[in-house]
Amino acid sequence: MKTYSTTLLKVCIVLIYIPFVTLSIIGFIGLIKNPVSPVYQAMLYPIVIGMFLSTIPLYYCLYQAFRMLNFIDENVAFSNQSTEALKRIQYGAFSFSLIYVILLPFDYWLAQTDDAPGIVIMGMVPVFGAFIIGVFAAVLKRILEDAIKIKSENDLTV
Repeated sequence: MKTYSTTLLKVCIVLIYIPFVTLSIIGFIGLIKNPVSPVYQAMLYPIVIGMFLSTIPLYYCLYQAFRMLNFIDENVAFSNQSTEALKRIQYGAFSFSLIYVILLPFDYWLAQTDDAPGIVIMGMVPVFGAFIIGVFAAVLKRILEDAIKIKSENDLTV
């Protein structure tokens, strides 16, 4: 039962990874073939570059989540390797969020120029989503550290 659930989660991670890679490649090629108009160039290119840069922490977090699932499969979920993976997921999520916080002024500038206030809200969605994931990873890391500590104390008494 446990291997089926971790296998399903691994498939989900791969299914998350594939569209992001595909859309990044298609978007990059499309941007080269059809450059942005000069009116929006100063606003859109930093946003697009930031979006491409944000895929790096995203891929890193997905890789660390895949490693965590491997640790669960190998029955070493309660180890320091797992806490390190959670810490890296936490840092990756916070760096993803930070990239989008840096992009918010450009989103605001674009919303003012194009008279589309929804752009600012859409720019804040990844900030809060990644921040929630980072906080959740931090809480899980703390719980896992406490569980490892209790497990090691119990191993010493037995």
